[in-house]
Amino acid sequence: MKNAAYFFITAIGVILTLSYGQNLIIPILFALLLWFFVKKIREIIDRVPFFKKNFPSWLKNVIPTLIILTVISLITEILLVNIRNLADNYPKYIDNISMVIKNINDQFNINLIDDFKTQVRDFNLAKLVSNVLQSLTDLLSNTFLIIIYTLFIFLEESNFSNKLKNVYTDKARYKNLNHILLNIEKSIANYIGVKSMTRISTGVLSYVALLIIGVDSALFWAFLIFLFNFIPTIGSIIATLFPAIFCLLQFGDIMPSIMVVIYVGAIQLIIGNILEPRFMGNSLNISPLVAITSLLVWGSIWGVTGMLLSIPITVIIVIIFAHFDSTKPIAIMLSEKGTID
Repeated sequence: MKNAAYFFITAIGVILTLSYGQNLIIPILFALLLWFFVKKIREIIDRVPFFKKNFPSWLKNVIPTLIILTVISLITEILLVNIRNLADNYPKYIDNISMVIKNINDQFNINLIDDFKTQVRDFNLAKLVSNVLQSLTDLLSNTFLIIIYTLFIFLEESNFSNKLKNVYTDKARYKNLNHILLNIEKSIANYIGVKSMTRISTGVLSYVALLIIGVDSALFWAFLIFLFNFIPTIGSIIATLFPAIFCLLQFGDIMPSIMVVIYVGAIQLIIGNILEPRFMGNSLNISPLVAITSLLVWGSIWGVTGMLLSIPITVIIVIIFAHFDSTKPIAIMLSEKGTID
């Protein structure tokens, strides 16, 4: 009874800390993810003998970090232009929806036009655009903080091994713990690297497909596809439906929407279900039930940001648990097939 009380008190304390401390915790989490991603890039760079021999570690950290931040800044600027274009073309899209409603009404001989018009009248694209702009603004406002946190993580990395050695004076214990920590770090870096690359590939190929179809502000929709694919299960569905529905507003015809569903859906199916498992392996997979539960829990605590971070956080927990005998059974239960490498 006492243990149960301690558990609930601790759980409530953790949830309150995560909820009220999100402005501090979320930038740190993004900084850690950026650090792992940079380490994966550094690992790839070290495979080239010339770079491994002639480039110091700090330079191999700085170069990919600057490239990533530059790319993010450029994409953000382009996204803002695309969002403004969507807002400027809003009247044209509203005119097209009347044509779509009429075609559906005539083809299926149903009387949904009045209800549909009511929904369209209540729909406020300007408010949606405003919310997206606010989210991007919040992300940009935290960018500097994320950079600072990442910098301090890199500085801490250089001295962490010495600190650990001084704490664990027994060489055998130090060697064992250091080996575990290196394996955890390598596994997480591999997960972050592969996941990011596959999601970027999905976004780029979707951008090309949307350009071919002729969808307005294709980069904006490709970015949403990239972003929502980090949300398990429902993310890929939402990422496909958003540009498909928008095509009805833009073209006033259902065929471009069908093309978006086919092309973008096929891209996500091939990369998510065929290519990604080949690179990722089965050791990092988690149970679908755990994925949905994680999505709901983190989404209720941190909103959309929590949904985006839910799977990386859960996978990191599974990786860490898998490296310790006392917590390995929990990692096995959280995994999809009960196999942890």
